[in-house]
Amino acid sequence: MKSEKIILGIDPGTTIMGFGLIRVVNKKMEFMQLNELMLKKYDDPYVKLKLIFERTIELIDTYHPDEMALEAPFFGKNVQSMLKLGRAQGVAMAAGLSRQIPVTEYLPKKIKMAITGNGNASKEQVAKMLQSLLGLKTLPKNLDSTDGLAAAVCHHFNSGRVEVGKSYTGWDAFVKQNEKRVVSAKPAKGL
Repeated sequence: MKSEKIILGIDPGTTIMGFGLIRVVNKKMEFMQLNELMLKKYDDPYVKLKLIFERTIELIDTYHPDEMALEAPFFGKNVQSMLKLGRAQGVAMAAGLSRQIPVTEYLPKKIKMAITGNGNASKEQVAKMLQSLLGLKTLPKNLDSTDGLAAAVCHHFNSGRVEVGKSYTGWDAFVKQNEKRVVSAKPAKGL
């Protein structure tokens, strides 16, 4: 019996959102697509978030992925950059969850390790390894799309393993796994 699934990988960002899709047939990966959503020309951060959400929904509705893999937040020194990135990731995650797509997050080091065997690999090293693994003829100018593709490939490599990252099958699962992060809305006194 032939088993097949499609995995959408996203590297969310507020200047460029990279994404890639693979089809897995009987545990063998096939390249489908990689591309970028360019957001540099938009000044309004809320317009950027709206575009990330809409593009993710469009990808889901076009390719019908069975699973979605996101590059998880990394902790840097610039708090404002982390906040913007977290919002972009949240919007992409919300788009997947709104379509009942299971979402799994992977740390950047975990993705690099899965693809190259080195958690400190460069974007170029990850892209070259993906080119070899998936038989890509050329690589894009910007490597954000290969980062999105790398998230999908990492997810495939980690399928069936006990611990893969944080995975959510819907809002209820997200809330249950993040009870300390969720604030319940209680009506104010006198209302």
